[in-house]
Amino acid sequence: MKPELISVVLSTYNQPAWLEKVLWGYSVQQHREFEIVIADDGSETETAELVHQMRDQTGMTIKHVWHADDGFQKSTILNRALQSVAGDYVLFSDGDCIPRRDFVGQHFTACRPGRFLSGGYYKLPMPLSQQITPDDIRSGDAFSLNWLRQNGLPPSHRWLRLVAGKGSSVLNRVTTTRATWNGNNSSGWTADVIAAGGYDQRMRYGGQDRELGERLENAGIRGKHVRFQTVVLHLDHSRGYANQEDLDRNRQIRRETVSSGRVRTEYGLPEAA
Repeated sequence: MKPELISVVLSTYNQPAWLEKVLWGYSVQQHREFEIVIADDGSETETAELVHQMRDQTGMTIKHVWHADDGFQKSTILNRALQSVAGDYVLFSDGDCIPRRDFVGQHFTACRPGRFLSGGYYKLPMPLSQQITPDDIRSGDAFSLNWLRQNGLPPSHRWLRLVAGKGSSVLNRVTTTRATWNGNNSSGWTADVIAAGGYDQRMRYGGQDRELGERLENAGIRGKHVRFQTVVLHLDHSRGYANQEDLDRNRQIRRETVSSGRVRTEYGLPEAA
C-alpha cells in the first residue's frame, strides 16, 4: 500500500528568505506526487507574497494557511494546515529545512501501514545558511559534503548523515536512539494523525511533536527510523520563543500521555462527525 498523494506541511514564521530556499528544494524533488501546505504562525505580508511568487515560478501546488500572530502557536496552525491537506499521507517539516532532491521519494518508499517515519536534520552554521543560493540547491551542490566543507562546514561525526547512501538502511537499524515524531522530518498516514487529534494545542515550544508521536505509539502506530536516508539541511536561526514555563508544562503533558496510554488529545482537532 502506497499513498496516492503526499501532503508536505511546512511550518514558518517571518522567515521568507529561508522559506524560499526550502521551496526551491521541493521544486526539484524526484518524486512529484505531492502538494505543499504552508502552516504560517502569523507572518507578515512578505511570506504571502513569496508563496504567490513561488507558485508562479515553480508550478507547484502550494497552499498557504495563516492565522494572526498571537505568540508561539505552532500546534494550532499545524492543526489548521492538517485540516487543509488533500493527501492520504502527510509529511511534516519546517520552513527552514531544505530537502535533498530524494527527500519526498525516500518517505514514499519507506512508508508502511501501521507505521510512522522518524527522520532528523543536519544543522548548518549561520554563515553557510546565508551563503546557500537557489542555484546551489537546484544543482544539488548544497548537499555535497565536499561543497559544504569547502564553504565552511565544520568537522562533525554527523557528516555520516550526508554520505550514508546505500548503507543508510543498515545505519537506521543499528542506531540506538528511539524513533520519535520529529516535527522537522516525520511522516505518517493522514488518517492515523487525524485519529490521534493532531497536535495538542496546549503545548507551545518544546516537545509538542514528540507528544504526538507518543500518542501514535500508544495507538499501536510504531515509529521507524529514516534518519540516514531522508536528508534536510536545517538553516540556522534564533529561538527567542523558548521559555522554561512552556517547557515544564509540555514535559508534564508528555508524562501524562505516556502514563495514561492516551491515544487522542482533547485539545487538538475536533472529533470527526
